[in-house]
Amino acid sequence: MRLIEVSFPDGDRVQPLLKATLKTGPLDHRLTEPDSRGRRLLRLVFRDGDGQKAIDAIQALLNETEDWRLVVLPVEATLPKVEEPETDVDRAKRRTLALREEIYEDVAKGARVNPDFLLLTALSTIVVVFGLSADNVAAVIGAMVIAPLLGPILAFSFAGALGDLQLMGRAAKTAATGLAVGLGISFAIGLVYEPNLLSDELMSRTIVGLDSPALALAAGAAAALSIATGLPAALVGVMVAVALLPPAAAAGLLAGAGEWNFAARAGLLLAINVVAVNLSALLVYFFKGVRPRTWLERRSAKRSLYVNAGVWLVLIVLLTAIAGHFAATGAAP
Repeated sequence: MRLIEVSFPDGDRVQPLLKATLKTGPLDHRLTEPDSRGRRLLRLVFRDGDGQKAIDAIQALLNETEDWRLVVLPVEATLPKVEEPETDVDRAKRRTLALREEIYEDVAKGARVNPDFLLLTALSTIVVVFGLSADNVAAVIGAMVIAPLLGPILAFSFAGALGDLQLMGRAAKTAATGLAVGLGISFAIGLVYEPNLLSDELMSRTIVGLDSPALALAAGAAAALSIATGLPAALVGVMVAVALLPPAAAAGLLAGAGEWNFAARAGLLLAINVVAVNLSALLVYFFKGVRPRTWLERRSAKRSLYVNAGVWLVLIVLLTAIAGHFAATGAAP
């Protein structure tokens, strides 16, 4: 459940605001009298998955008003007990979806380049490089836990679904920086450290097949679904990190050691995974109904969605065809 609180100045917008929000079907509501500063507080309680229409209505009515604030709070418990929908059909119609503003706050945090992001990326790269070379599965998994690559990938896809070019640019910069740090550190290690070419963990990142896009598509879809439904994304974040950081580290390490054929294979796997994760995440946001608030913003977002999906689709088909060719012939890319 969610508690939505909006504080706003008293005036002629009080009744239209109350009427518009009550149309969205809150479980409970309360409108206070004006306080000493002439401000009112409207409190609305919604089931999980509800509340977006109320927030949109509030924004539409108060956007031109100064000094208002909307806050969304989780509700751990409430009494009397809230009855569930009566029939299976009613339950099926209810779509669990986090609020657009909640998703935005979650993904926007991951689109920032800061010292913590750079340090975690560097440390996870060092751990995964030596874990791959030593054929140490535990070290590789440990590196995935601390790798912060989920944030910018999901932020880019979410921005594509909303047509938010500013967030898209910030997320692209963060993702490129993270991958560049991983490639650079692993390349530098490869210059002074001879990788173990007998390691299954390392060499498995140089094997590119038709199953590679399937794994990345599933990882991206699971991650986006967890964000869109408000579920914890930590575990699926590990899945995305598995798809991105090990092939990046393997490509850098092998290139630094002069193993260019293997490095190219790992680089192809990385490219496939980046494209597949972005494509599946974008499609999940679309099918889960993530949309901008206004009609004009939706028209722009629709164009952005088609462009992004078209580019990713063309790239995934092209890269998969290349991977299939090399898997069939055994040749190096």
